[in-house]
Amino acid sequence: MNMITLGSTGITVPQNAFGALPVQRVNMGTAVQLLQRAYEGGMRFFDTARAYSDSEEKLGNAFQQIFEKARQEIYIATKTQAKTPEAFRAQLETSLKLLKTDYIDIYQFHCADTCWRPGDGSGMYECMQEAKEAGKIRHIGITAHKLGVAREAIESGLYETLQFPLSYLSSEKELELVKLCQEHSMGFIAMKGLAGGLINHSRAAFAFMSQFDNVLPIWGIQKMSELEEWLSYMEQPPAMDEEISRFIEKEKAELTGDFCRGCGYCMPCPAGILINNCARMSLMVRRAPSDQWLNEYWQENMKKIEECLHCGQCMEKCPYELNTPELLEKNYEDYKRILAGEVKVN
Repeated sequence: MNMITLGSTGITVPQNAFGALPVQRVNMGTAVQLLQRAYEGGMRFFDTARAYSDSEEKLGNAFQQIFEKARQEIYIATKTQAKTPEAFRAQLETSLKLLKTDYIDIYQFHCADTCWRPGDGSGMYECMQEAKEAGKIRHIGITAHKLGVAREAIESGLYETLQFPLSYLSSEKELELVKLCQEHSMGFIAMKGLAGGLINHSRAAFAFMSQFDNVLPIWGIQKMSELEEWLSYMEQPPAMDEEISRFIEKEKAELTGDFCRGCGYCMPCPAGILINNCARMSLMVRRAPSDQWLNEYWQENMKKIEECLHCGQCMEKCPYELNTPELLEKNYEDYKRILAGEVKVN
């Protein structure tokens, strides 16, 4: 198992980390079992956010006893979506309380649409400095979905880590960020390593990440079977070989062009469309075949696309700058062909 050091932070952990967004979807008991098993299996880095409902609380409950005995054995990264200093300070205190810890290893601006800087008039970066000086956080990070914001954050020299989507479906421009982070001694935390569920081959996903000695992938986990699959790679990590390389090239050919990652930042839709699934229905039906995608519930939701207001809100909020209404229409037309039996899916 590769050990990854996140840039200048000095944080060194196995290249196999836990993304705790999905644990908000399971009950407390299940979440605690998952998190404790992840630790027992060798995972040492856990990423969460104030915005992930009760995810922080679940981490706090899972690790309270470990924190009391050996806090330094686990690295916790969390995030704030605050836009004002008052909200920043309140969210930080809430996160510390829920996580049951005196400090956060990496505190990140969440899904940043701007690169906060000292003296920009917002006071936001100064809040990070204040928290670091007070010992409440150890390192300052930022998460982004837009290339421009990510590049600006790297080149600013103000942030110690960048969290950005990365998978074997990433574009060359996205891959350039990995190299740029390395040049600036900045840690790269890779989110969406499975491209929002479109990648269903964990060995290939893991092998791809292992090519980069400065990238720490955080895998979104909510089932014990998923966790055990990732933990199995602690002892036998998949490496990029000819077979996996050919598989990835085939996948990239199938998924070229713009596609919805299902992140949900475009939601809610004023017309009630479940955009984060409806805008990628064609891919989901083909890549994760299931009768559920064709049931009455999803037929009704896909039909709502006919009521699209073309208000543009989803496009404005899309971190990937997709033409979401166009994607919805294309997926709906394809979906109708599948229902009519004109297109066969496996």
